[in-house]
Formats: sequence, C-alpha cells, structure tokens
Amino acid sequence: MQTKTIRIGILTGGGDCPGLNAAIRAVSKSLMINCSAEIIGIQDGFLGLIERRVKPLNYEDCSGILSQGGTILGTHNSASPFNYKGVDVSDKVLDYYQSLELDGLVVIGGDGTLSIAYEMSKLGMNIVGIPKTIDNDLMGTDRTFGFDTAISIVTDALDRLRTTGQSHKRVMILETMGRYAGWIALHAGIAGGADVILIPEFDYDIDEVAKACQSRMGDQHYSIVVIAEGAKPIGGQLTVRETKDGGGDPIRLGGVANVLKLQLEQKIEAEIRATTLGYIQRGGSPTAFDRIFATSLGSYAASLVANKQFGKVVVLQDGQLCSTSLKEVAHKSRIVTNEDSELASALSMGICFGNPDLSTKLHSLK
Repeated sequence: MQTKTIRIGILTGGGDCPGLNAAIRAVSKSLMINCSAEIIGIQDGFLGLIERRVKPLNYEDCSGILSQGGTILGTHNSASPFNYKGVDVSDKVLDYYQSLELDGLVVIGGDGTLSIAYEMSKLGMNIVGIPKTIDNDLMGTDRTFGFDTAISIVTDALDRLRTTGQSHKRVMILETMGRYAGWIALHAGIAGGADVILIPEFDYDIDEVAKACQSRMGDQHYSIVVIAEGAKPIGGQLTVRETKDGGGDPIRLGGVANVLKLQLEQKIEAEIRATTLGYIQRGGSPTAFDRIFATSLGSYAASLVANKQFGKVVVLQDGQLCSTSLKEVAHKSRIVTNEDSELASALSMGICFGNPDLSTKLHSLK
C-alpha cells in the first residue's frame, strides 16, 4: 500500500528579520528529503490564510536563499484571524486550512505570531512554531534568530558614531529597536563600548545619565549612549510615534533619542547628537550565526512535524535545542531582569544604566 504524501504548510508572520529564508529552506528541504513531503507556502503570514493565497514550494524554490534577508513568502504583522478588520474570521481560516488538506503548519514568528498560532491550534490546527525576532523577547527560549544580526548592525553603527564623537568631542546617542525589551540595546551597548545603556526594564534618572556623560566627557572628551525605544525616565511616559486609530495603545515606539538629547542639553555643556537606526536593524543578510541557528531550528522543527509532535515550539535552553508547548510562549514576553548575566557584566564594567536600584546592585558586586 502506498503511503500518503504528507502536505505541510509554512508561513512567516510578524516583522521581517534576517534568517527567515534560512529557516524556510531548512524546514522545506528537510521534509522533502526525509519525508517526501509536499510544501505549501502561505503568503504574507496569516493574511495568506485569511485571503486564501498560497503557492507550492519545490526544492529549487528553497535553493540559493540562505543568505537572503527578508522572506520569500512575504509577511504581515497585523493580520490576526481573530480580529481581521474588526471581525473574527478564525473559523473561515480553519476551513481553508482543512480544504488545503494540510497535515500540519509550520509557523515562523515572534510573540504575536506564535500567540495566534497557539489560539489556532486550540481550534484544531496542527502547528509547530519556530521563534524569530530581532527583539529576542520570546518566552521559553534563550535566543531567537535575527537577534545576532541586529546587534551586529547596531554594534557597527556604534563603532562609526564613536569616530565622530571622538573627532568633535560630542555625546552621541543611538536609539535601538526592541519594543518593551532591552536585549538589543544591552548586548549591542556592551559590544560597542557604550558608556550609558538605557533600557525599558529600568527607568532612568536623567541626573544620573548626565553625571555619567559629563564624567566620560572629562576623561575621554566624548560619550556614547545607547537607548532602547521603550526606555523612559522615572515617572515619565513612553515616547510613542504612532497609536491605533490615533489613540489608545501604542503600536510604534520611537523618538526617545531626541527626547533624551533635549533632556541632556539642559544638564551638561556639550554638543549632543541623536541617531535612530530604525528598520536598518532588521534588514539585509543574516550573520553566519543566524544562518546556522535558523537552519538548526528549521531542521529540528521538521523532525517534530515528521513525528507528529504538534502544538510545540522549537527553543534553545541552556545551549541545547529542544521543544516546549505553544502555550508556554503565547501571550508572554521575556525581558531583561536584574539577574541577567550580561547586565551584571555591564555594571561591573562601570556602564551606567541611569537607575538608582541598579547602582545599588553595582555596589553589591564590589
């Protein structure tokens, strides 16, 4: 008796990031080679299931894409089946999934996308998740692909800003992405030799920041400040660039570097310049690390599909790939805590976080 060929869908949701094509390649080729699977690409994330836009992927489609940024499938970051233009269309999405005769669906995404995947799995979809986001804020995994590329880009920008800061004796402020998590700012700030790192998890005291900048201006005649887009002063508010329908919850943060610049100009005698990298952080080719990591995650996800272990997400824990349930990562975010080892390293090196509580923690290290 001939075994039925399995049909597996694959989609990329949320914001794009380097390594998506490497993950698509790994999932698809692994399933084609080891399971003779048919791969159905869902276009533009869950929007493709809502609008019924898919395309078969063959082996050649998944070749030569390892180094490419973006995603060959397209993506969308605001198309939820549970609230599409104000309407719950999840039942229609499930019907379409079933009409495609899919045996499973591989969902590559961050917290929002995998939260949708979890809710759809409760309705009957067989789903395996792969964690991606430059923000590195997904619960249940120590790392997501795309993060390494982002911090490499930010670190390179800091190296370039340093030369201008040194030449003109300026305070150079660089704003990073990351939403409500400070992982990009923290890691790139350490790698780029920042004097001050301001992250969302620890509100800053502008006087402490000014003091640190003034001290570095005296010692080396310039200062480097990295600030995450979700950072805010003690007692202050987030700097919001865009809200839903002109009000309510923020959907895009941004502009905090300029806010900090204005605050510091009232405190210190120095030329201050602010730079916002924005989407540059998520574009371009993935680093070698992200290519390998996304490939490893993709091939592991393929093995879960082959063994019908659905309702799972591939994660990295204590240096090892394993899986956890979609439920464990859905509707949650992983943020920097005062127990984070990189934070402790930065404090021990004298990097200022502008927060009195962290200053106390620094004293406890001495």
